[in-house]
Amino acid sequence: MGSGALVLNATYEPLCVVSVRRAAILVLSAKAVCVADGEGILHSVRRQLPVPSVVRLTRYVRVPYRSHVGLSRRAIFARDGWRCAYCRGPAETIDHVFPRSRGGRHAWENVVAACARCNHTKGDKTPAELGWRLHALPGAPKGMAWRVLGHRAPDPRWADWLDLPEAA
Repeated sequence: MGSGALVLNATYEPLCVVSVRRAAILVLSAKAVCVADGEGILHSVRRQLPVPSVVRLTRYVRVPYRSHVGLSRRAIFARDGWRCAYCRGPAETIDHVFPRSRGGRHAWENVVAACARCNHTKGDKTPAELGWRLHALPGAPKGMAWRVLGHRAPDPRWADWLDLPEAA
């Protein structure tokens, strides 16, 4: 049935992702209208409803957004594509580019995904001390998709509303 449904404000601005069950309840209670159908049909005794993939609220909701994306292991892995920042192998751990033991911060700009081998070899040194270089500079993720989805993988049917770079 899919993992969820994208909820749009009355102005078609993406708000959040909810379960398919919650989206169906919003549609059935006339608090939202279905904009895009997913795969399958929900059945009740008296009614059939296409599985909602994108719903739009009928009334405008003002939501104060955080200006930053929360830092978590899963979000770091998602930002780095589950690849080691040093050797581009499969990532298993996170690493602080400038080690915390030497005053490095636990912030988006200092944390990268790493494989266990590179993380162990690096220890409490900086990449410059080992002659290593990062394949991409770490930074906080930006964009509508990160604010709405976080680390979730987007449904391709949501691309029109989330400004996704390419078909995910």
